[in-house]
Amino acid sequence: MPISLALPRPSRLAVPHAPTRPAGLMAREAASDGELMRWAAAGDRAAFGLLVERHGERALRVALRVLGDAGEAEEVAQEAFLRAWQAAASFDPDRAQFTTWLHRITLNLAIDRTRRRVQAPDAGEAALAGLADSAPGPEAAAATAQERAALARALALLPARQRAAIALAYEEGLSGAEAAVALDVSERALEGLLRRARSMLRRILSP
Repeated sequence: MPISLALPRPSRLAVPHAPTRPAGLMAREAASDGELMRWAAAGDRAAFGLLVERHGERALRVALRVLGDAGEAEEVAQEAFLRAWQAAASFDPDRAQFTTWLHRITLNLAIDRTRRRVQAPDAGEAALAGLADSAPGPEAAAATAQERAALARALALLPARQRAAIALAYEEGLSGAEAAVALDVSERALEGLLRRARSMLRRILSP
C-alpha cells in the first residue's frame, strides 16, 4: 500500500525561492537517509519522496499493528511523514537514525488515536494480507492465514504500547536500544512491556 504525500514547505525553511542542489552531487538514490533529510530540509521534495518510498511500508506496518485498522494506519503513516517533512530542519542524524525518529513520530500518533477509543479493532486477515509475503503452497497458506488471524486477534487485545513494543522488537527487528528510543522509554521499561505482552499472548492463545 504505497504512501503518497502532497508536501508543504518545511516550516522553518519557507523561503520564496528554495536553492536548487548544485550539479555534481551524488544521486539521491545513493544517498543515506541522513543526507536525504539534509536535502529535504533545504526544500528538496524529491529527496524526501525517496525517504517515503524507502520507509513508507514500514511506517504503515507499525501503525497497523498498533491501530488494527488499515484505513487509520494509512492516515497515521501519512501524517507521520508530513510531520517529518515539516520538522526536517530539526532532524539530527548524529542523535538518531531516521527510521528510529520516524518510528517515534508514527507511534506517538498511533497511540494517541488508541486513547480516543475503548478498544482497538482486530487487525484482521484482510488488513494484514497486503503486507505479508505469500506462503509456498495452498495448505501452508491456509494454516498461515489462520495463525496470523489468531495472532492478530490476540495482539488487538494488548495495550497499545505493548503492541508497539512487539511490532518494533519482533516484526521490524529493531534492537532493544532502538526500540526503546522509538518508544521513548528505557531499555528496562521496554523489556517490561515485552514481558507483559508475551505473558498475555500466551494466556490468550493457550488452548
